[in-house]
Amino acid sequence: MPPCLVSSRPPSLLISCSSSPGAATLAVPVRTPPQLPSPSLSLDPTTTLPSLSCSLQCSHFQSCSGCTHEFNLHRPIIVDEATDFFKNHGVSDFTFDTCRLYGWRCRAKLAVRGTSMSPLIGLYQEGTHNVADIPDCKAHHPGINAAVELLRQGIKELNIEPYDEDQGTGDLRYVQMAVTTHDTSLRASERYRNGKVQITLVWNSRNEKSSNSDKLDALVKFLWRNGGSWSKNHHIHSVWVNFQTSTTNVIFGNRWRHLLGESDFWEHVGGIDISLAPSSFGQANTRAFDVLLRKLQKYVPHGASVTDLYAGAGVIGLSLAASRNCRSVKCIEINKESKLSFEKTVSRLPKSVVSSISWHNADTSIEPLSWLVGSDVLVVDPPRKGLDKSLVDALQTISSVERKAKFSSESLPIKEKEEKRPWILRAREASVQIGSKTYSEDSRSFPRTLIYISCGWESFKEDCKSLLSNKAWRLEKAHGFNFFPGTQSIEVLAVFKRGQAVGLKKKKSGKKKKKKSLL
Repeated sequence: MPPCLVSSRPPSLLISCSSSPGAATLAVPVRTPPQLPSPSLSLDPTTTLPSLSCSLQCSHFQSCSGCTHEFNLHRPIIVDEATDFFKNHGVSDFTFDTCRLYGWRCRAKLAVRGTSMSPLIGLYQEGTHNVADIPDCKAHHPGINAAVELLRQGIKELNIEPYDEDQGTGDLRYVQMAVTTHDTSLRASERYRNGKVQITLVWNSRNEKSSNSDKLDALVKFLWRNGGSWSKNHHIHSVWVNFQTSTTNVIFGNRWRHLLGESDFWEHVGGIDISLAPSSFGQANTRAFDVLLRKLQKYVPHGASVTDLYAGAGVIGLSLAASRNCRSVKCIEINKESKLSFEKTVSRLPKSVVSSISWHNADTSIEPLSWLVGSDVLVVDPPRKGLDKSLVDALQTISSVERKAKFSSESLPIKEKEEKRPWILRAREASVQIGSKTYSEDSRSFPRTLIYISCGWESFKEDCKSLLSNKAWRLEKAHGFNFFPGTQSIEVLAVFKRGQAVGLKKKKSGKKKKKKSLL
């Protein structure tokens, strides 16, 4: 466990719970105090008290909007709904993996409000903009709690004014904490305990030359002196600042500056080193994400051609390039800020990777089929709202488009056509091509495997029903992952195949032969 300025009761004794499908759920909701209840706790004799082995036991529960339930963290109730849903759609072996239940969150965005003498650093209360102070969050990696406490001390000592939303005044608006557990020279458990925190301060000014820049400089030096490489308790990786003066709810502005510490933030997931800038999206639960990636790799054939939509910095596509020796990998992402992280990640890929790899800054909701040409496998990892409607429509008609292309005289290789569509041209200009090898794409073929990674259960159900509605796709496998213990959210990995199952075709052909013999 890294040096920590916050006194926290070790949760390790609570992690040895079972995640069996038949685990009991809470029959009557009973509020549990932060500490283990004594045997003499007075309860109605008919009340069922749930097992405390997988209970949250957090003093901040119900005051902040982070966690929504206290018990059975290893198996949220939504898993039962998911199991029934997939069973009704032909998948009877749905699995659910749970990892660390406490201290799992390695990335957090926290609001800073209150006063310089009594700062509040935490999350908004449900349905309000009132900040709940959460100094001892059970979900946060211990390093984040330590960094939050150090920041609190700096605000008090240096008279840093937290942001006032009503007046638009103050210095510090938000803070982002990200923990790296990258050091692969250590065992996994030690890497986690020794994780270092990247701190990004969201400062209420246009740039580093604004009137309150002296306070920013003083706060950064305080953090580094007490937690950086200059200190005895080195648990801070680096300090960044983002300048934001907007009156909207958007957390980050467009101006970023690296101030102290290492400039590059690395993590190791899916078998590769990945680079993540403070502006890039990163999974909060690093360990669970690694488990998901290794499961996903099993469903991609060696040597396949892969298209990765909603790719971010290309972590999924690049992990497949390294683990499955893919022929080609195309990563398409709308956020241009992810380009630099993609390039840095590629620079650390094993030398054995000889795939044709590319990254494109494009909106995949516009003519999505143009990105799927020649690919064997399509991987999608959309935001919580799910797939763009245009992509769902394209996937529903993909088989008919492929048939027309194969019998059409217009089905010439893409390279022989003069591209005139402006959005495609812009994407090509902003693209990154890695490796000298290029592979010709068959303009008449499209993916036959779709791998859908979902963080939004409700949107996934709708997308799944749409994909299965005209029998263009069938659902073959599904797995759930406990990315957010303490909530009713699960991450889903679903594998779809195009067309009818082979077994059904054989059965039908056998019936036809039998009828002919009777005649």
